Amino acid sequence: MHDRRSFLKQASLLVAGTQAGLLLPFDPVTTRRAAWFQTNNGASASASVAETAYGKVRGTSVEHIKIFKGIPYGGPTDGKNRFMPPTKPSPWTGVRDALAYGPSAPQTNPGARPAQASTSGQGLGKESEDCLVLNVFTPGVAADRKRPVMVWLHGGGFATGSGSSPLYDGTNLARRGDIVVVSINHRLNAFGYTYLGDVAGGDFALSGCAGMLDIVAALEWVRDNIAGFGGDPNMVTIFGESGGGRKVATLMAMPGAAGLFHRAVIESGAILRLPAREDATKETEMLMAEVGLKPDHARELQSIPVEQLLRGYYAAAGRFKSSIPGTLPHSPTIDGKAVPGHPFDPKAPSVSADIPLLIGYNRTEETLFHRGNEILDLDEAGLMQRVKAVIGGEPDRVIEVYRKAHPEASPWDLYMLIGTDHPRGTYTRELARRKADLGRAPAYLYRFDWETPVAPHLKTPHAIEIPFVFDNISKSKASTGDAPETHALAARVSAAWVAFAKTGNPNTPQLPQWPAYSAASRDTMVFNHVSRVVKDPDREQRLIMEQVLKLT
Repeated sequence: MHDRRSFLKQASLLVAGTQAGLLLPFDPVTTRRAAWFQTNNGASASASVAETAYGKVRGTSVEHIKIFKGIPYGGPTDGKNRFMPPTKPSPWTGVRDALAYGPSAPQTNPGARPAQASTSGQGLGKESEDCLVLNVFTPGVAADRKRPVMVWLHGGGFATGSGSSPLYDGTNLARRGDIVVVSINHRLNAFGYTYLGDVAGGDFALSGCAGMLDIVAALEWVRDNIAGFGGDPNMVTIFGESGGGRKVATLMAMPGAAGLFHRAVIESGAILRLPAREDATKETEMLMAEVGLKPDHARELQSIPVEQLLRGYYAAAGRFKSSIPGTLPHSPTIDGKAVPGHPFDPKAPSVSADIPLLIGYNRTEETLFHRGNEILDLDEAGLMQRVKAVIGGEPDRVIEVYRKAHPEASPWDLYMLIGTDHPRGTYTRELARRKADLGRAPAYLYRFDWETPVAPHLKTPHAIEIPFVFDNISKSKASTGDAPETHALAARVSAAWVAFAKTGNPNTPQLPQWPAYSAASRDTMVFNHVSRVVKDPDREQRLIMEQVLKLT
């Protein structure tokens, strides 16, 4: 009971930052998820040294895992480098300390009240425009060992978050799988995704994807340096949740990322489309108006203070409207260069056709974003009103299909299931189908059904699978509890992710046989205390939502 009160108290403090009716300009889980987790970093540590192309770094050794934090993989990104592709880091002499996390990208809203803007407990630490740093967790630094490498891309849409969050501590995953785990920071929001190519000239042609180019630079660093940390540059998996999953999907469509990774995992972050240049330019014009710049003065965005640019971003993002369901402000731009076309529309990208994919979502993702207790008493009229706000048109037939499949469900339960499928769950299944339809490397689909005992009405919320993937239940008791069977499920889930990183196939002896996804059978691994494979689960709901989202 104490854990549950602590969980709800911490979560409610973070949720209080959301004003009623405001369209959030980012994935709000970033400002909420930190309250779920408890981190214990009290283990004894000793020094460890590794060598990079730019100089030696000194990390720590914790419970037989070598940990290096805040290693630069790119150069400064302020001043004339703002909105530009990343540069290489400057070499150093001697041994550089890599003992503390480096800066996170600027993201705190200057216009928010102090309690809302606080990043305390989120692992963000210092925020700086110069944020191109990464962290490495490895069982050993001997270059003669070639372990699989898993590169984690953090959540928070394309606007917030940090690879430095305690959520993403890679110690246990590295130990369990005998693998190397890497997490990164990169440019976000206005700094990473302001498209200026059509208002400031060809010098800024890649500005709408600067944050994605940072990730490519980090993967190039992995290719060139990870052997010195005991990793295999020819066996790299990119994996991410929410916004991190969106980044994975985008990378799969980027020619510049080809050859830098060999497997891909998308957790609760499926996207099919990204903003076109015309829409991105409209967003830029909104941003310029907010900071007081005329259309022909776009280059001055490079020199305005960080706080002013952030303030303008949040003001403009709050007014952003997109015709693409699930699209966030300042997402990567379809610029014809860095990102030539939509990632998975009208079909999966051929550039990553030979990359195996693991993809899935949580059964009631939307419960994370609706914490007010009053919604638990939602009545039929309220359900109709809320579903119409989500899907538009006539919600009656959608509600009817979901109610027939779940006759015992309350209006609140139905709303959460519908909200989860529109569009997150539906995009997940559709992306997997389009990937499978290429007939090259396989796609494996999962749905995470385990329900948190700490706050039962949240059931299986967005981000709840992260401590299972990282095998960090002991550090996440505020969200998961600490039951032995929960640890056992985490062992099975993390083992599946490790198996996928090693072989491109997530099957392990601890799980039922997990077939690759296809349009014919739609085999889906349903994770729970007793996991099972189901063919085309929720078929009728899938079909109606595909119609609503115009995928058929």
